[in-house]
Amino acid sequence: MDRAELTTIKLCYIGGGSRNWAWVLMQDLVFEQEISGSIELYDTKPEDAQTNAIIGNALLSQHNPGHWTFHANPSLEEALTGSDVVFVSILPGDFAEMAVDVHAPEAYGIYQSVGDTAGPGGLIRALRTIPQFRTIAQAVKKYAPEAWVINYTNPMTICTRTLYKEFPRIKAAGCCHEVFNTQKLLAAVLELSGCAPTGSIKREEIHTRVLGINHFTWIDKASWKNIDIFPYYTHFVDRYGETGFRGAEAATTFAAGSASGEDAASHEEAVRRTLFSSAERVKMDLFRRYGLIAAAGDRHLAEFCPHSWYLADPERVETWGFALTPVSWRMANRDTLIAQAKAYRECTKTMTPVSSGEEGIKMVKALMGQGSLISNVNLPNQGQMPDMPRDAVVETNAAFSRDTIQPLVGGELPIDLRSLVMHHVLAQEGIIEAVFEQDHEKAFRVFSQDLAVQTLPLKDARALFDQMCAKTLKP
Repeated sequence: MDRAELTTIKLCYIGGGSRNWAWVLMQDLVFEQEISGSIELYDTKPEDAQTNAIIGNALLSQHNPGHWTFHANPSLEEALTGSDVVFVSILPGDFAEMAVDVHAPEAYGIYQSVGDTAGPGGLIRALRTIPQFRTIAQAVKKYAPEAWVINYTNPMTICTRTLYKEFPRIKAAGCCHEVFNTQKLLAAVLELSGCAPTGSIKREEIHTRVLGINHFTWIDKASWKNIDIFPYYTHFVDRYGETGFRGAEAATTFAAGSASGEDAASHEEAVRRTLFSSAERVKMDLFRRYGLIAAAGDRHLAEFCPHSWYLADPERVETWGFALTPVSWRMANRDTLIAQAKAYRECTKTMTPVSSGEEGIKMVKALMGQGSLISNVNLPNQGQMPDMPRDAVVETNAAFSRDTIQPLVGGELPIDLRSLVMHHVLAQEGIIEAVFEQDHEKAFRVFSQDLAVQTLPLKDARALFDQMCAKTLKP
């Protein structure tokens, strides 16, 4: 396509020093030929944004020259002004604070596999995150009120809801890839059943109707071509429900990395797979309980359920085939990525672009008038889930087109499952209200009613809450 025919945009990236989503964005832009423009990287650590600007410009000049320019901007006002799209991907606080979120409750027998969305860790993280997202919403309102805001930060639901509560006219959506991974699993289910050769079904070919809330999302309809996937998934659960299913690729990669004494990078990848993969047993158990396909990773799903089901203790976690991810690993990985960023910046190491399969760029293109897209997305409930409170952020499919995101009706949850989902919806709404009203006691009441915390005597719940707040919230 001739450059004169390209759609040119300005994109502001809040959290532009990211060594996760920012690098994913850079690589995805290598393969993009229909839009071009500038990307303003804003970060509270300007040096990290500057490093990413150097990395991004080097990568794009080599693989997709003349299309994109990265610029580290120390001014949020300048970065936002004139932007068509705003990406938000920040770490609320630091890993030392996340260590408190995840590990402080362990002294009270509460274990968390992620600790960034639900449970005591998710709620305390929200107390740090909500004020930051109020500030972001205020800045968007002042400098880029017509821009589309796409949020990747967790707790996803609470972040997105905060943007709308602070600036009701904001055009924002929260995006998560957990449903994509479930679609990949459903493709594998069909291939194992003999419907197609192994590796032949693309994730995008699996059509699903999504409903629920982020990281506790459900599928009540799933198909490939003219095939209803539910009967095949039922047989899959009957076959693998007790033993688990990890897939040939994950099992092979882990075995090679752990058994052959490969280099440090291979070993690190093996450790990553051990900590972040699962045997899908939680997902399959929830299908047996509720008859719907749970559409998130087991590590997330477990935290939304009664604590005794999957997270009672580390031994219980192991039997269900997933892992508790220690924050110490995240800290070590951060140091590895910092060293990697330095190597990229100094050109002693070259980034090899790989398409991520994420849909952020596809969403941007559709919003800019380059085609249309249907994808799962987090938006305030305007009737797409009639059994959930209005304006609470829910996750369903939505249709993306020029300057429009139209949520699609996701239907209603079975009443027994609805009560469990509703518990978390009300907790999310309650913690947001507590922060907006500056009501510390209301925040504690929400905290004390969490499914894990409510098993504690009230004095222990109070002690845990006070300890976590004291260590992670700035005065």
